[in-house]
Amino acid sequence: MAKRKLTRRQNWRIQKIQEERAARASKKDASIDQQLDSSDLGPEQHGLIISHFGRTVDVEASDGDIQGEIFRCHMRTNLGQLVTGDRVIWRMGKESGVVVAKQERTTELLRPNPYGEMKPVAANIDFIVITIAVEPTPFANLIDRYLVASELSGIEPVILLNKTDLLTEKNRKAVDEILQRYRDLDYQVLEASSSSEQGLSQLKEKLKNRISVFVGQSGVGKSSLINMLLPGVDLKVGELSAQTKKGKHTTTTARLFHFPDGGDLIDSPGIREFGLWHIEPDQVIEGFKELRSVSGMCQFRDCKHEKEPGCALKNAVEDGTISTQRWNSYKHIVCSIEEQQN
Repeated sequence: MAKRKLTRRQNWRIQKIQEERAARASKKDASIDQQLDSSDLGPEQHGLIISHFGRTVDVEASDGDIQGEIFRCHMRTNLGQLVTGDRVIWRMGKESGVVVAKQERTTELLRPNPYGEMKPVAANIDFIVITIAVEPTPFANLIDRYLVASELSGIEPVILLNKTDLLTEKNRKAVDEILQRYRDLDYQVLEASSSSEQGLSQLKEKLKNRISVFVGQSGVGKSSLINMLLPGVDLKVGELSAQTKKGKHTTTTARLFHFPDGGDLIDSPGIREFGLWHIEPDQVIEGFKELRSVSGMCQFRDCKHEKEPGCALKNAVEDGTISTQRWNSYKHIVCSIEEQQN
């Protein structure tokens, strides 16, 4: 889809808004600098960002007598964008604290904003729990998009089927076929139900002592699962529309929670579709592990995997080594990226 050309007045308004935002940020930084130069702030200490609210964050103290306590802190603009899961250095003030440094991230989860810019939503994650459900109907292409994002981010994916209590003779076969496709690729696939509590023990054990983030369509039951995994958290739960079977977004900001037996869970805002237009079409193949393993075996080095002779990928599809469904999903994602870029 071609980008809409802005008028001169629209460009002027956008520039003016950006200048005003920059001025406000500069004023805020000047105020923070004044605090840093005074004796009002305490010593530097380690902390963990557990939630983000515009220009402020909630930081959980990691040191000393206040370990585990939460403090609202301002951020310096020159630190870049801080997100839930970031490990930081902060100083305590009289009314609020100030984050003065960010520690290096091991991983980060990105997603596009409405302007197509990639923004981090969570950091230092071990598992991306790709949550699907019996209702709303799971779509393999959406799962594949999350898997591509996981593979390219270097974060291990776990596929979780929720609402197994809704499985019937009518829908079980289709759901089982989807899940088996990913088991055949050695992806970890778990099943659970927040209603019947089936599979929750296995899920807890998998996430123990690791940092995880739940992603998936709205309505798949992420909040309900977290309420079961973390008694007392009581996240707001949205109901499915009776007509569309699609959920309403209930989470407004990413927040980190601690498991009682160790490990952390980041609940991220609901995402109906994970955009991948920030990557080039030829990068998509790196997100499909079975395609990646044979992509270098084509007869021609610059093979586009279309009509070229000796294409190892097409040969693998024909002999059943690569599933037709995954191949079609790969092609669909590539086409959607090319359409966005044209």
